Amino acid sequence: MGGWSGLRGRAADGILAGGVLLLVAAGSLRSLIGTREEPWSVTALSWVLIIAACGALYFGRRRPVAVAAVAVAATSAHYVISAYDGPLMIAPIVALYMIAAQGRIQAAVAVAALIVIATGAGTLAGAEDVNGVAVFMLTGWVVAMVALGWVRHSRQIYLREAEQRAAGEERLRIARDLHDVAGHHISLINVQAGTALHRFQRDPAQAEAALAAIKESSRDALRDLRATLGVLRQADEEAPTAPAAGLDRLGELVESARAAGLTVHVRSTGGDAPLSAGVDLAAYRIVQESLTNVVRHASASVATVRIERGPRAVLIDVADDGRGGAADAMGGGVRGMRERARALGGELTAGPGPDGGFLVRACLPHGNGAS
Repeated sequence: MGGWSGLRGRAADGILAGGVLLLVAAGSLRSLIGTREEPWSVTALSWVLIIAACGALYFGRRRPVAVAAVAVAATSAHYVISAYDGPLMIAPIVALYMIAAQGRIQAAVAVAALIVIATGAGTLAGAEDVNGVAVFMLTGWVVAMVALGWVRHSRQIYLREAEQRAAGEERLRIARDLHDVAGHHISLINVQAGTALHRFQRDPAQAEAALAAIKESSRDALRDLRATLGVLRQADEEAPTAPAAGLDRLGELVESARAAGLTVHVRSTGGDAPLSAGVDLAAYRIVQESLTNVVRHASASVATVRIERGPRAVLIDVADDGRGGAADAMGGGVRGMRERARALGGELTAGPGPDGGFLVRACLPHGNGAS
């Protein structure tokens, strides 16, 4: 891709230089036809200068200041030796734009001043084809080229920063999804594996149930990981067919937590009207991470999940009867849950509950960034 981009860039440079040369040549044909006003040797030298000034533009993207110096010098020499006026001034003006477009504003201002001063000096020296009005108009063109080039440079910087921000946000979103999916299932597998080892000799039936739960959790982990990593697939790969996670899969989370030995109560109000994809996914992930933290950190026996679908927002409470403590003690997932809520214009709090244990409370507004 880099080589192809470079090839296209060189082609564009060639088209620019060739286009300017064609325009200048068309405006300078008077030196080749009609009544002679200068020797042919002078005309030949002036055309060499035209080709040098326009041809230098091919290298303008890579060496803009050097190209501008060549264009200004060749243009100045052309107007000094040739008796025929022509539009060669286009070449240094285009070179000036190239300098400003690369963000080298000081060099652009210096070249612009040089162009105006050289033209003004020619006027004072008695050049018949240039007068004060022409110098004034040239100054306007020069200032406009510097301004346009600087605007283009600023826009390119803005687009690059926006692209970097978007890429960073996408990486953060994928990292949150991977943390939520992998952390939830691996925590349950860890708990069930410990149960199986503990009960293997004394209660083979419970050990067998724990191993079955491990199998189920590992299967769900693989499915969710495939769906999450699907956003990184190549363009020619098929899209994942698994549906996006949402509150309609809340029962799976509850069963997984119960299989880990946690008693889970679910209370849902407000009906089952469909939610936007962003809110639905965020609500699911918040409940998932909260139950994972309860299983992993809280030493709780009972957890209660409350979901209230209001006309303006979805309210989520996940409380347990564990040992409580600060949010930092519940792992880094709390920070990810807060980021999910904020991304939708909502908020999330996590900390000791009023009746003991730990409480996660989230408010996710409808239609704020959810797609």
